[in-house]
Amino acid sequence: MSDHDVIIIGAGFSGMYQLHRLRRLGFDAHVIEAGDDVGGTWYWNRYPGARCDIESVEYSYSFDPELEQEWNWSERYAAQPELLSYAQHVAQRYDLRKHITFNTRVETLTWGDDARRWAVTTDDGTSRTAQYVIAATGCLSVPSRPRFEGLEDFAGEVYWTSRWPHEGVDLAGKRVAVIGTGSSGLQTITAIAPVVGALTVFQRTPSFAVPAHNGPNDERLADARTRYREIREYSRMSRAGFQCHSGTRSLVETETEEVRREFDARWADGGLCFSSAFKDILMDMKANEAAAEYVRGRIREKVEDPQLAEKLSPRTYPIASKRMCVDTGYFEVFNQDNVSLVDINEQPIRRLTERGIVAGGTEHEFDAIIFATGFDAMTGALNAIDIRNGDDRSLREKWAHGPRTYLGLMSAGFPNLFMVTGPQSPSVLSNMMTSIEYHVDWITRALEYLRERGLNRMEPAPDAEDNWVNTTNDVAALTVMPQAASWYMGANIPGKQRVFMPFAGGVGTYKLIGDGVAVAHYHGFELS
Repeated sequence: MSDHDVIIIGAGFSGMYQLHRLRRLGFDAHVIEAGDDVGGTWYWNRYPGARCDIESVEYSYSFDPELEQEWNWSERYAAQPELLSYAQHVAQRYDLRKHITFNTRVETLTWGDDARRWAVTTDDGTSRTAQYVIAATGCLSVPSRPRFEGLEDFAGEVYWTSRWPHEGVDLAGKRVAVIGTGSSGLQTITAIAPVVGALTVFQRTPSFAVPAHNGPNDERLADARTRYREIREYSRMSRAGFQCHSGTRSLVETETEEVRREFDARWADGGLCFSSAFKDILMDMKANEAAAEYVRGRIREKVEDPQLAEKLSPRTYPIASKRMCVDTGYFEVFNQDNVSLVDINEQPIRRLTERGIVAGGTEHEFDAIIFATGFDAMTGALNAIDIRNGDDRSLREKWAHGPRTYLGLMSAGFPNLFMVTGPQSPSVLSNMMTSIEYHVDWITRALEYLRERGLNRMEPAPDAEDNWVNTTNDVAALTVMPQAASWYMGANIPGKQRVFMPFAGGVGTYKLIGDGVAVAHYHGFELS
């Protein structure tokens, strides 16, 4: 039995930073990690083309100016190998690995109210205790594995983007299917199309994608290094947690020619700032449809076959109500002779066979099938652990009809259990690095506050949690975002309660609220 002040679950960017902060303050903090190295998302997601949708200079730690200056980001949008190397460099630089247990998965957490400690058991049979547990488990870490009849019959190769083989895969010249056209699917399709023999994309719902205009990062990095503090301060108070000029004009009140000029400028610059061009894009369906039609027009310019362009053009949900994709040539791939599209709304997947996939009345033969089917987002990682409080009530049971948290940091009834970028915080609607650092810093200050006052128990008051859940729901309802059957809503997981999980009020607004709660001696939390 090992006893610690704090056990942190996960050695991704949040777990590593949380470990670094707490060890420097003298806490006995230890990380438990399922993988055999650090990196989290960028350790597991090694599929072809995996790349961040936030610019490298901002998808990085801000806590150490020396680290900012010494790391050289080679591309505007870093690819998985570079992001993993960065994580490994951070672990080495701050000597973190000696406080991490790898290849170990947390199975149960049980709170003992008398001892005021969590009992932590892992899949290797080891038991530990900790006064506090911090779940740095990630928002997109538990893969979604839909059932496909006949999957076990397929004689070819089967891969999941969420658990791509670390040794890589040779697809050259092969007949390949990709099922799924979210971000992972788009990136995989773009990367493998030039090398496979034939590629068939099975699409249920097309994605809105804006160009990355990716390339060498020398000028951007040199500029960032001269004003990192300015960039960070701006990002922490921005809506999405990264540098992005949010339009102050209403699209519906702006002349058509000026709307076009603004969209053209955003498209030419590339990246996720496109949807921030006007203040009403996420609030007004007329404005939203104008933005959506602009993107559909761009798809028609890129795809030579008009009928195919239409199939690739989203029409069933508002633009930016799902996280938009940042692409590096996705739509152009469909002009290649070796690439074809199957719309599974018209030709549903019936089953897999020994040779391939039956869609509609046609059997398509493949050497390999790639499933890009996403994740059980935001709640999946915590629900995968059997977390029980002193009354033997499980967090999974409490969240059966949707997550309930205070600030996305804690859940009433589960004392001393913190979440980094938990549900009902900005998390996936933001630059995750900005949100991660804010949560880690907030949790660290809270633990210092408790230690300084001889306190050892912290839990949200039920009424504060109820108010925050209602606030999160009310803010989302002011937008068009809940109209999409997205993973923000849990719609990609059969049987999961549909509720909008992130806080849509923006990173800056959330920071003001969180800072205010802390200044008011952790108002809404019960401390003892």
